[in-house]
Amino acid sequence: MITMCPHCGGLNRIAEGQETSKATCGKCKQPLFTGKPVEMNAEQFQRALNKSDQLLVVDFWAPWCGPCKGFAPVFAQAAAQFEPKARFVKINTENEQMLASQYGIRSIPTLAIFQNGKEITRVSGAMDLQNFSRWLQPYL
Repeated sequence: MITMCPHCGGLNRIAEGQETSKATCGKCKQPLFTGKPVEMNAEQFQRALNKSDQLLVVDFWAPWCGPCKGFAPVFAQAAAQFEPKARFVKINTENEQMLASQYGIRSIPTLAIFQNGKEITRVSGAMDLQNFSRWLQPYL
């Protein structure tokens, strides 16, 4: 698996069966998996999308959105529970309007799953942890 470091953006290859809990970046030596969502800008997201083969679970959100704020702790819990099976990414649509437009984000929060540069599925609206986990499970 190729994953992008959440700290420096370096690409790292993790061999199948390798212990991921202690995996560190070859470039900056920081942990590759923190169990927390990673805030990305458009450039970082495109790099992760095109260079990483790790499953990306993306929360397109905005700071003024009440349901987005309510869903943020659920997204963080899911990141702690499911990482490293997936990288949990947050995209602020206020800061990244072109990216939101590119992916046709019409309502927020919108949750999307990407792998190998392609969108697999998406859903709009906040969910509780149980429903979010149920939605994620087939893709993990």
